[in-house]
Amino acid sequence: MNNTNAILLPRLSETVEKARSFPISDERKEVLQVLIDYIQEKVKAGEELNLNFICTHNSRRSQFSQIWAQTAADYFGIPADCYSGGVEVTEFNGRAVESIKRSGFRVAKKGSENPVYFIFHSDEAEPISAFSKLFDDPINKAQRFAAVMTCSHADENCPFIPGTENRIPVRYEDPKKYDGTPEEASRYDERSLQIASEMFYVFGQVNNQ
Repeated sequence: MNNTNAILLPRLSETVEKARSFPISDERKEVLQVLIDYIQEKVKAGEELNLNFICTHNSRRSQFSQIWAQTAADYFGIPADCYSGGVEVTEFNGRAVESIKRSGFRVAKKGSENPVYFIFHSDEAEPISAFSKLFDDPINKAQRFAAVMTCSHADENCPFIPGTENRIPVRYEDPKKYDGTPEEASRYDERSLQIASEMFYVFGQVNNQ
């Protein structure tokens, strides 16, 4: 077992416990195994581990994925730098931000147009910086990384991503289609929890000894 590193904020810890109890189908585990193998290979070799979660607008699924992957990596004490980006700049969608808050993250905001959100999962760790950006934005400073494609549109319309060592499709349904409906908040939370469940499963499978 990996040693726990980051001590999560109390309400976030409850959300993580809930997410880790979610069942993951064998079919989905097969999808995630490619990501697990990439991470394990990097850890075993003692090489820098960079994951860039990519979706078209970098507004919902890729943001959820970056935040939960970094949280899971820190929780299990696995040195990883998790980024996110897109092929168009919009903003970190406010509905997704509210969902992250409901999960128990502490969030600070800077700016108004495409604002930067600082996401805290613990009192000790540095915050995760979240805002909409292109996948090759300077903040995603890694020269070598795995491109984790979180939506079908970006996966199908980005045939070449410079700097990619491995291209790993881990697609999620877009909660955007529930915007403005009574189900909006619950569907965003559902998607966030699914991603949390899978990212904690992925990093929990990695041997960090």
